[in-house]
Amino acid sequence: MSANKLPRPEYPRPQFVREQWMNLNGEWQFEMDQGCSGKARGLQKDDIQLKQSILVPFCPESKLSGIGHTDFMNAVWYKRSFTTPEAWLGRKTLLHFGAVDYETEVWVNEQFVGTHRGGYSSFSFDITNALKQGDNIITVYAQDDNRSGLQPCGKQSTAYHSHGCEYTRTTGIWQTVWLESVPDTYISSFRITPDTENACIHLEAKFNGAVNGLQFTCEAFYEKKTVGAVSVICGGSSTKLTLPLSETHLWQAGSPNLYDLNIKIVSGDTIIDSAVSYFGLRTIQLDGMAVRINGKSVFQRLVLDQGFYPEGIYTAPTDDDLKRDIEISLGLGFNGARLHEKMFEPRFLYWADKLGYLVWGEHANWGLNISTAQGLSQFLPEWIEGIERDFNHPSVIGWCPFNETWDSRNGARQDNEVLRIVYETTKAIDPTRPVIDTSGNFHVVTDIFDVHDYDQNTESFRARYAPMAEGGEVFNTFPERQKYEGQPYFVSEYGGIWWNPGQLDQDSWGYGERPQSLDEFIARYDGLTTTLLDNHSMFGFCYTQLYDVELEVNGLYTYDRTPKLDPEIIRAINTKKAAIEE
Repeated sequence: MSANKLPRPEYPRPQFVREQWMNLNGEWQFEMDQGCSGKARGLQKDDIQLKQSILVPFCPESKLSGIGHTDFMNAVWYKRSFTTPEAWLGRKTLLHFGAVDYETEVWVNEQFVGTHRGGYSSFSFDITNALKQGDNIITVYAQDDNRSGLQPCGKQSTAYHSHGCEYTRTTGIWQTVWLESVPDTYISSFRITPDTENACIHLEAKFNGAVNGLQFTCEAFYEKKTVGAVSVICGGSSTKLTLPLSETHLWQAGSPNLYDLNIKIVSGDTIIDSAVSYFGLRTIQLDGMAVRINGKSVFQRLVLDQGFYPEGIYTAPTDDDLKRDIEISLGLGFNGARLHEKMFEPRFLYWADKLGYLVWGEHANWGLNISTAQGLSQFLPEWIEGIERDFNHPSVIGWCPFNETWDSRNGARQDNEVLRIVYETTKAIDPTRPVIDTSGNFHVVTDIFDVHDYDQNTESFRARYAPMAEGGEVFNTFPERQKYEGQPYFVSEYGGIWWNPGQLDQDSWGYGERPQSLDEFIARYDGLTTTLLDNHSMFGFCYTQLYDVELEVNGLYTYDRTPKLDPEIIRAINTKKAAIEE
């Protein structure tokens, strides 16, 4: 990627779009700070030049950043200048960060504007009072220690080298940095709750500034035709309304009907603030062993997607790469994904919305010690930010805050209250979606009961779940640690077949013994997958995984997204009718 071409130029928040914005991606000054002494040395001062340059939003570990430093970095610094457009004068300016790993401090023109903790959620600061005419300088400092046990870091390696299912780390800025111009009184956030039974949406908006007596208006469109409009008088810092729709078009897997939405704050004929969005009409219900989407039992043919890229690590090189991963998955006959050990960026969810792709939102809990209540304070604030940011996406059909909460290295068990509180908080924020407390193990309180099973023997795999198919006992991987209580059930990780033809890397790995031929691979994939499709008590599956990641070579595609076999072979298996489907 050329440094002269603006990387990731697209609007970063596609469900809440304003016209006046500025992308700050591109070349920034950069410096590593292994001693975390930069503040004492005055690196936050505008006249101090940092030692290197970096291409934002790519992390310094990545090739695309121009740095490619893959050793641990305790702290990093960024700096760049920008000029505020004249049209923005007299308005507020917000500085947005898609994600920065992990603890961030920000200055504008040497004035401290804020701090944020969390490597995956988005955040912003009002920098209006720090601005001046002409050039302005932003300075960003980020500390990152994924070996501390005090921060969620997902699949980032805690050793120098990548190993097992821990891969190259991400430090500092890894999503788009951008400016937004807003009036003194503006819409700060909104959430949309679809109501298919009553052909409407319920919308709650929050405001910044004085809105008393002003009107808040919403207008919905379907294929450019107005299908609903409503206006209410604002009486405080937030308001709620119901927007009836004259036409009902449901958002479904493979049939992504979307409505456009205009929202405004107005005073008479004067528009104070406005933004455009979109939404989908979609409901989720649990019904016995079935998970119903818009009242229909839909078998969830999911694949594990870890969101890694050879040259960008956590950051897709282009927006098209995000879209392409979904298209690859759909081409294999999957209808969705577990977004694994990472909060994916809003642009990925946008393409999932547009392409009718089901996704489960998950946090990057690995690396965080949750054996005491301290883990809750490190986890919950960022998780809440993620839920609130992604709430409006119809493609998100469930939340899974934790994955495989194994006992810590010193043998301390998970604090069950941490999982319980996170579950209850998630349900309080979003009562519309099911929540898995921890995927695989160890369940405490959960709407869905799932297990991970990497048995490679198709006969023993089928025998294990045969009683369920007849309405009998379900398979519980850890009966001494978790109890099944009649919830909908699925195998949310299976397969992971070690298949890397033509690759001789001795450090690479997959699950089980490598098949000796393509035919053996296909037979194993077919046997494992058909077992789950044929089971009347199984509402879905999730195959590990869509593509290889570094040394883990159990993907259906290679790390550079080259198919390992004819995708139509996998598609034919995945799209067989499931027993639970109607």
